[in-house]
Formats: sequence, C-alpha cells, structure tokens
Amino acid sequence: MENPLLLFPQLNISASKDKSYYKVSKSAVMEEPNKASKAGAKQKRNRLSLLLQRSEYHESEHLGKPGNLSKASSVSPEEAVIWGESFDKLLSQKAGLDAFTKFLKTEFSEENIEFWIACEDYKKSKTTHELFPKAKTIYETFIRKDAPKEVNLDFQTKEVTSQNIEQPLITTFDAAQNTVYRLMEQDCYPRFLRSDTYLNLVKGRNPGRPTLRRRSRSFTVNDFQGVRPDFTAW
Repeated sequence: MENPLLLFPQLNISASKDKSYYKVSKSAVMEEPNKASKAGAKQKRNRLSLLLQRSEYHESEHLGKPGNLSKASSVSPEEAVIWGESFDKLLSQKAGLDAFTKFLKTEFSEENIEFWIACEDYKKSKTTHELFPKAKTIYETFIRKDAPKEVNLDFQTKEVTSQNIEQPLITTFDAAQNTVYRLMEQDCYPRFLRSDTYLNLVKGRNPGRPTLRRRSRSFTVNDFQGVRPDFTAW
C-alpha cells in the first residue's frame, strides 16, 4: 500500500500551516494581555502622579494663605502680649490683624474690620481717578442702607459720608472709619483679649487646631484619623 502522504501531499502542507497559524495566533493572544497590562499600569501611574501633584499643590496653596494654621502657630507669646497693650498695636501687626479678624468672624461682625481695612486701602490711593471707583464700592458695600455688609453708624455720620461720595476726597470716610474704630476698640477688642484664642497664644498653646501633614502617597485612611475640623474659620 502506498504512503498516504505521497498520495495526498496537500494534507501535510495544510496541517503544517495550521500548526504555524496556531502558534502565531497563540503568541499574539499571549502578547495582547501583556501589552494591555503594561498600558494599564502606565496609565495608573500617570493618574497617581497627577493626583499627587494636585494634592501637593492645593496643600501648599493653603499653607501660603494669610491666617492659615502654620502662621497662627508661629505667633510667639511675646508678640501676643504686645497685642494686649493697645488696640492700635494689635492692628499695626499683620498677624494681630489676622487673629482679630478671625475672632470677629466667630461673632459674625467681621464687616467692621473689613470696612476699616477698606478705608486704609482707600487712603493709599495715589490719584483722584482711583478715588471715585473705590469710594463707590465702599459706600455700596458698607455704608448705604441695607448694604450687604452695612456697618453700624450714627445718622449724622452716615449722612455726611453719603454726601461726600459725590466728590470723594482722601478724607471722605474718615468720620465713619473713626466711629467703627472706636466701636471695635471699646467693644470687640476687650472681648478678644478675654477669648480663649488670645489667651492660648499668650500661653504659647494652640489647642483645637490639627497639625497639617502632607498626605502619604498610599492615601491610607490612617492619615486622616484623629484630625478634628477647625470651625473657627467659618
């Protein structure tokens, strides 16, 4: 009997081709998951890197703002004692002004110090062209009836200030600013000196404020345990 391979040589060739195709197909199938796995891992690394950069950016941005936790904790007891000597010394120091502003926010009366700061900025105007828009903004924000941050002024002071708005001068808000200054000095300032916020600074303590730490790159839950929110900033 003759060899079947000689009679049907195409069968052997076909089988050989099938085996080669199977090997190539199998190799391709094995390579595809590897490529997908490597691409997925690379994409995850890129996303994690971007997340870390954003996290660190916002954290550093927060640390750079006036009145943040690190700045408050850097106030020395000696510096805090100076704030207690006079209201003027408190406002003349940036850290003192910031601490007093935060205190007023807890009493929902921050419009007083904001008005005083706006008046100080207004008096630094170098040209008459700067006065009118600034004067209008201050009047609309703090002086006019039912203003969003209306300060407590007597009738006469409010009337005089309202009339001076038509032709604003450097001294336009002097009377109103002095009135608000005296109000804060006689009422708010003594309460600030009796507050826990100020007394703790004098004693060199800063309780109730969490230590701001850089997040771990693993983002574990332990990084956030034991951190208490600071409601004084609201």
